[in-house]
Amino acid sequence: MVVNTINENLCVNKLIATKKDILMIEGDMIVPDSKPDVLNAICTSGVICVYKQEVLEGKVRIDGNINTYIMYLPEETTSQDVVRGITTSLDFSETIQVPNAQEGMEAIIKTKLKSIECKVINGRKVGIKASMEVDIKIYAKEDIEIINDIENAEGIQMLKEDLQVNSLVGMGENKIYAKDNIAIDNIDQLAEILKADVTICNKDIKVSYNKILAKADAKIKLMYLTEDNRVNTVEAKIPVVGFIDIPNVTEENICDVYYDIKNIIIKPNSSEEHSIYVEIEIEVKAIVYETKQINLIQDLYSPCENLEFNKKRITTITNKQMNQEIKQIREKISLSAIESKNIIDVDVTPIVEKQENVNSKIIYTGDIEMKFILADSNLQFDIQKVKLPLEYVVEGVENAENVNSRLDIEVANQDFIIQEGGMVTANIDLFMNHDSYRNTNMNIMNEIQTNGEREEQDYSLILYIVKKGDTLWEIAKKYNSTVDDIRRTNGIEDENKIYPGEKLFIPRYVKMGLSYA
Repeated sequence: MVVNTINENLCVNKLIATKKDILMIEGDMIVPDSKPDVLNAICTSGVICVYKQEVLEGKVRIDGNINTYIMYLPEETTSQDVVRGITTSLDFSETIQVPNAQEGMEAIIKTKLKSIECKVINGRKVGIKASMEVDIKIYAKEDIEIINDIENAEGIQMLKEDLQVNSLVGMGENKIYAKDNIAIDNIDQLAEILKADVTICNKDIKVSYNKILAKADAKIKLMYLTEDNRVNTVEAKIPVVGFIDIPNVTEENICDVYYDIKNIIIKPNSSEEHSIYVEIEIEVKAIVYETKQINLIQDLYSPCENLEFNKKRITTITNKQMNQEIKQIREKISLSAIESKNIIDVDVTPIVEKQENVNSKIIYTGDIEMKFILADSNLQFDIQKVKLPLEYVVEGVENAENVNSRLDIEVANQDFIIQEGGMVTANIDLFMNHDSYRNTNMNIMNEIQTNGEREEQDYSLILYIVKKGDTLWEIAKKYNSTVDDIRRTNGIEDENKIYPGEKLFIPRYVKMGLSYA
């Protein structure tokens, strides 16, 4: 006979594999005929664009390019030609081995440019070498039917546990095009772009009916050369706004949102407009979870009948939390010969090197790497690198050792003021995005059936001495009794309080399901 069950659906988004790797991307570039020969590279920067990613059997493939900007000293300099810039695209197609990855799985891939440098091969040819960090997480979606109650449960003993889990509501993605004209000073006649930085910041979401409104800013920082041989910088933020369709999403859901830059176009407008056109193609992905409270059957038996069922152990996530906080850095930095120079630009890169989960804390440590681009009145450039220690502590984490977490850091604001004596005051605001969850294991039952009544027993009561690790449930199941009958027979108030060496009388059931308590 099939037992009538009450079921509930649960969608598990299981983390199948993780992989961190460092990819070395290399290529050569021929200097365009319109540019003078290269004597020495002053500064090289780049923006990663990943336009395709694919999960294959046991591996992941990513295709993209690094938009590269090289500021260099020309071989023959004049007062009108002190510094120049060239732009190129460093293409890559990389395959990374990821055990357990399979086609159809979902990949969340984060890339970070660790370093990029230019080497002069000869005056008309340069070599570019970039170090790119790739952080891969592979997920697989599984729909599971959970039995959390039985309709015809007379005589069936059930061990239940209240669990809170995060069930997957759905995934979705959309492409957003952010575009704008960034104004420069009216007195500037732009000659060429020397450097470009693009980051996505100020991320936020709003949930409406079956949709997620993803909102962010694309922060653009450009360094450019003017026709009268001056170097200037300009910063702007372009709104990034788009909808992602996900059925059944509600305001109570938890949303993970990821932004990937797929393509960038940066080009000067006509000299009369005094502006630079920027267009960014951005792919936005959302993974949405709901918090479910389930009353899960962990085990069952019947003192009267033989029960048969299948049991499956699954892993899902629980206690998913997302926290955001601003961390302020206020430090004084010593730079050599800074009094005679101006700060043209500063690249600020927070890097987490180590994570420790200890007691009730999660501790992240690393460095804030800063690259100062300095120049004097004659546009003689100097590059100086400085590191500041970085520590971020998440307090009040219960059983932190068992928590999975991720910290994403955005540079919200930065300001550097030159002081006397070669000191620079650094004011940096870091936006700390902390995501955490726990893995939890569940025993899932299905296809519960009865397979006839048990044979009649010759006795109705036995004496049992409690052993270390025993529970009333295990004792009752072993001897075809019930927890309630053992409690009543022995006057036990709390079923969780039994002790090794304690003597218990165990009432046993006969064929008709009667107990002798």
